[in-house]
Amino acid sequence: MPQQEQQQLRFGPELRRLRLAGGLTLGHLSARVHYSKSQLSKVERGLKAPSPELARLCDATLRADGALAALVPPPRPTTDTPEPDSDEDEMWLMHLDPSGGATFQSVPRRTLMAAGAASVIPLGQPAPQADNATLLRTARSLFDHYRRLGQSAGSQLVLPPLIAQTHTLRTLAKQAGPRTREGLLSLASRYAEYIGWLVQETGDERGALWWTDRAVELAEAGGDHGLTAYALVRRALITLYRGDAKQTVELARRAQRLADSDRVCGLAAQREAQGHALAGDHRACMRGLDTARALLTATDRPTSSSAQAASPSPVIGPSTLTDPVSMITGWCLHDLGRPGEAAEILDRETAKLPRDALRSQARYGMRRALAHATAGEIDHACALLEALTEATDAVASATVATDLRRLAHVLRRHPTSAAQHLSPWLATHI
Repeated sequence: MPQQEQQQLRFGPELRRLRLAGGLTLGHLSARVHYSKSQLSKVERGLKAPSPELARLCDATLRADGALAALVPPPRPTTDTPEPDSDEDEMWLMHLDPSGGATFQSVPRRTLMAAGAASVIPLGQPAPQADNATLLRTARSLFDHYRRLGQSAGSQLVLPPLIAQTHTLRTLAKQAGPRTREGLLSLASRYAEYIGWLVQETGDERGALWWTDRAVELAEAGGDHGLTAYALVRRALITLYRGDAKQTVELARRAQRLADSDRVCGLAAQREAQGHALAGDHRACMRGLDTARALLTATDRPTSSSAQAASPSPVIGPSTLTDPVSMITGWCLHDLGRPGEAAEILDRETAKLPRDALRSQARYGMRRALAHATAGEIDHACALLEALTEATDAVASATVATDLRRLAHVLRRHPTSAAQHLSPWLATHI
């Protein structure tokens, strides 16, 4: 019998043993984890497979220190994106249609010419000489504008100008002197990294990894070695959303070994903590968060927008959170099966988000609504969700949709008039 099936068969008896050892009836456990007695009985008897969420809730309630979460089979591994080919003679193709849609493809010149597309304008050709120093300052300022735009608009609307700007910086770097060249390539790498994040927001993991790899190549070419470690933090975010705790922790630890700055090391420690939370390991999660806070406290002091714009390189990682570790602590507590504690923290931290940061409002607001729903506060969760519908529609985020599907699953277990009112909207989003 495969190991995953053996784990699943062991879950039910172990849950029953721990429940009885804790002096709890099915009714008591049901009231604490907000799953019905019928569902819990089926899980204990092996008639229904446990979900990772149920395992983490039971772990926390029965103080099992992750023993139950370890018995839930991990998700099947997904094939990662192959390493990109050399960008020599690479042609970047973008198609824009009147409806606002856009597609991007990187094609080797020889492939395109063989297909008879000789009339296509090659974006990789040398451009006319320009005042590169002026362009660098302008492109740095534009990056902050695009980042703000990405907080209030769908990724597909922001990606075309970002890709074009990245191409321009990369092309001009080939003509510039050594010092300007490094600045152009370093900034291009930040554009590419941000593109990778927005591509992930469209649900395209392979494309996100392609752009992350491109960002590392550009940064290394410009003498900026800090992005190599952060690329692993970005990859760990993808595995986190896949529900793969083990790979998330492994990637985050590799990032910490490679990191050459407190900020990147702190972001990696924070991601490791999220991986431990998925695995139900409370102690390891809290240690990771403590490490992250120590590293990020100095680097995350608020700076004025003018000071940020004057900085030679954009800040790596989230830019809208005043206290990222506290926000992620709330996130982790939900995954650790402590939704009530999570909701308290997320209530406080989401109130600090900028009002125009719709993407962050939707992301962390959805996690907040999920925490309240998981804690049994269904009507309150529905009220929070209703207030998020406009922001969720505006940013059209695949990662936000992940938590929305989880929230919808919880609401289906607890039908109320408030949940029924939201059903038509939910039906079009999950």
